[in-house]
This record gives sequence, structure tokens and C-alpha cells, in this order.
Amino acid sequence: MCYFRHLQVKIFGIRGCFFGIANMILVKRMRETLYSTLLFQDISFFDSQTVGDLTSRLGSDCQQVSRVIGNDLNMIFRNVLQGTGALIYLLILSWPLGLCTLVICCILAAVMFVYGMYQKKTAKLIQEITASANEVAQETYSLMRTVRVYGTEKQEFKRYNHWLQRLADISLRQSAAYGIWNWSFNTLYHATQIIAVLVGGLSILAGQITAEQLTKFLLYSEWLIYATWWVGDNLSSLMQSVGASEKVFQMMDLKPSDQFISKGTRLQRLTGHIEFVDVSFSYPSRDEVAVVQNVNISVHPGEVVAIVGLSGSGKSTLVNLLLQLYEPTSGQILLDGVPLKELDVKWLRQRIGYVGQEPKLFRTDISSNIKYGCDRNISQEDIISAAKQAYAHDFITALPNGYNTIVDDDLLSGGQKQRIAIARAILRDPRILILDEATSALDAESEHNVKGVLRSIGNDSATKRSVIVIAHRLSTIQAADRIVAMDSGRVVEMGSHKELLSKDGLYARLTKRQNDAVL
Repeated sequence: MCYFRHLQVKIFGIRGCFFGIANMILVKRMRETLYSTLLFQDISFFDSQTVGDLTSRLGSDCQQVSRVIGNDLNMIFRNVLQGTGALIYLLILSWPLGLCTLVICCILAAVMFVYGMYQKKTAKLIQEITASANEVAQETYSLMRTVRVYGTEKQEFKRYNHWLQRLADISLRQSAAYGIWNWSFNTLYHATQIIAVLVGGLSILAGQITAEQLTKFLLYSEWLIYATWWVGDNLSSLMQSVGASEKVFQMMDLKPSDQFISKGTRLQRLTGHIEFVDVSFSYPSRDEVAVVQNVNISVHPGEVVAIVGLSGSGKSTLVNLLLQLYEPTSGQILLDGVPLKELDVKWLRQRIGYVGQEPKLFRTDISSNIKYGCDRNISQEDIISAAKQAYAHDFITALPNGYNTIVDDDLLSGGQKQRIAIARAILRDPRILILDEATSALDAESEHNVKGVLRSIGNDSATKRSVIVIAHRLSTIQAADRIVAMDSGRVVEMGSHKELLSKDGLYARLTKRQNDAVL
């Protein structure tokens, strides 16, 4: 007997090991699949999703699924085998008693199924509320300086506590449901013992079974009931995992953006002739509002075109459309006469240099941030050369580890981040250069120096880069070949600095207001 017990322990241990390995592989592949699926979604997908929700799906939701194989399926498989063996032996001992026990187990299974479905629904709700709570916490911590300045700690605590209270209410109902399930088990378990004793006693008096058989029956029926209870408990946990992972599987089923699955055209030679032809656009989240309306702009190779206008006039939206982050609602954008949507997206973006108003740097060393996205071999000398052109070399070498310094939010100022982003754009040697408020955080001297560099790389006769500049500081774009003034998503003026001043229109008014503000 001891030998078989020892063998059983070994078998269970080996099985648990295999289930643990399978669990590790499952969770790893789930996270890989989910991350890659999210990575290749349209940018509009991220406009409608919060960072806290997505990270919660990648983190806690995927980990919740690990219980399915690591524990739930393992224990369900084990107890189903044990319960089946016990039921067969009970029917052999006494089929009337065995059938009575089976009926009770079926009732217990029905209660178990209802409880499991409730657990699935509750788990899905818990994960959604947890994701909302995580989003509040992440937002508060990322904006801690704003919270401190405005003294809204209690307000933020109330926001977070609101979701915690909802989570506590659901957990309370979940505990009550577990209590009902546990009470049902205990009631049915004791009912089984009472029925077995009564029917077994009558069977002994009738000479149908012996006292020894009744004793064995009581032991094996208890084994069957407990096996059923364990199956129910693990099945409810399984349903809870399924409910928690439902959103994960929905996201994993998302198809990647058409940009990444369609094979676009790669031009043999890119000159950088850009044309916006009757382009209109509305963001998917608010399609009733036209952000850009019937825009017609042409940018020739080697030309610097500046786009100005009030906030919300559609300047940055044009850049987003050119970068193919969104597709125009109507009209089209041509590059060297070829519609932008027909081109290979990855190939196109490798030939575009982009510097935004608030560049985000990755938490890696400065060298890696500068060469980020370059598909050619880059030497350290190339990185240093680009940093010097962007007037970033001096402050980088003054850092504790120079170009190997890990970027931190508190380490660099806004202007320093912009200069690193400009160095990244210079290093790419782009055919098209887009500057969206690229010098807004620079001091006057750095802006003057960087403007000269940007102008020189835009008008390099050997490359003839096309440059699009968006700026609120009109001093930044006075030397542009053409200036496009936009208002409410429409082009209202176009010409050189002198021509637009003489028209006394929108551009002239903006220039006058800035001059008055300086005075």
C-alpha cells in the first residue's frame, strides 16, 4: 500500500511539473501575441484606449490565465479521474446507493455550473474596474507635479477610492455567492451521508450488503463528493480566469492595420515632391467635426514650406496624414505623383525625419535614442556628428556618463530633449523633414543656431530635401520659401513672408500680435 501511495505521489508530481511548464509557455505566448497584436493596430485604436487598460491586459489579465493550466486544469483533471474511479466502485458495491450518490453529485454539479457562470461574469467586471483604477493611479503619478502644485491630493484619492469601492462591492457579492455555494456543498454532503446510512442500514437488514461494504461505500462516497467539490471549486476558478481573459482574447483576435499587411510600392528614386489634393479629414472619435477641409498644398524638392495658424487650425493634422498615422476622409496625398496609401509604409517612414513639439525619449542611453529607427549601420562618430549639428554635443558630454547616460524624465530639460530629437532627424539623412514646433522649447541662441542647421539640411543641393515647418513663433519661419496660413482647417493664405504681410490678412495679424507681445 505504501508503495502504491509513493508511486501516486510521484505521478502527481510529474504531472504537476508538466502542467507548470505548459503554463509558462502559455502565458509567454499570450503576452507575445497580445503585445504584437496591439503594436500593429491603427493609431486611432490607441486614441480610444487608455494606457492603463492596455497594460492591465498585458499584466494582470494574462497572469490570471496562468491559473488555468498551472492549477485549475491540473486539479480538475486529477479530481475527475479520482471521482470517476470512486463512482465506478460505488456502483459495483451497490448500484441503488451509487445512483443516489450520483443524483446528489449532479445536483451539486448544477449549483457548481451556476456559480461558475456568475464567477465568469464577476471576474470580467473586476478586471475592467481594476484597469480603470490602474489608469487613475498611472495618470496621477505621471502628473504628480501638477497634483502637488494645485493641491488636489484628496481629489485624486477620491477618484481612486471610487473604483476601489466598486471593487469592494463586487468582491462582497462574490464572497456571498461563495458562501451560498459552500453551504450547498455541506448540505448535499451531509444529505449523502444520511441517505447512505438509511438506505445502507435497510440493505443490511435485507441481507443485500454487509456492514463492511457499507463502510467502504461511505468512504468512497465521501471521496466522490469531495472530488465533485474540488472540480466545482476549480471550475469556478477556471470560469473566473476565462472571464478575466475574455478581453485579452478579443484583443488578440484583432487584425493588424492594413498598412502592415499590404505590400506597398517602393519608389526607385524619391525626390520628395509632396501634394495635398483636396484633402479633408475628421478624427474617427469625432467624425462629425471636420479638422481639415479641402486642403491643396504642394511642396517641391528642396523647398521649405511653413504652415502657420491658430491652435486647432489643422496644422499638425496635416503632418499626421503625411506620416500615414491616419487616412484622409476624402482627397489624397501624392508623393512624387504616387498616392501615399499605395506606398510601403515602413519604406516611406524610413525616409522621413520628424521632430515634434514635445519629443518623447525612451529610457535607454542617449546614443540609442539618437540612432533610434535608423536602418543603416551607424557609428558613434555619426551620432556625435549629428549631436554637434543639433547643438546637443556640449550638454551630452557634460552628463555623468556622456552618450551612455540613461535618459530620465528629470534628467533633461524640454530644450535638451528637442535637440536630441533634432539630432535623431539629422542622423536619418531624410528626404523629407517635418518640424512640428521643433524649436519651441529652445532658448533664443540655440533656436538661432538650430534654425541655421535645419535650413542647411533642407536646402542641401546634393539631396534637395523637402522641409515642412510648423511653428507658432513666426520668427522661426520668416525665411521659408512659402508660408501657408490656415484657419479652421482651411488654407486661407499662401505666399512668402513679404507677400503675406502686404496682404494684411491672417498672417499679418498673427505677426503683429507677436510683435506687440514682445514689446
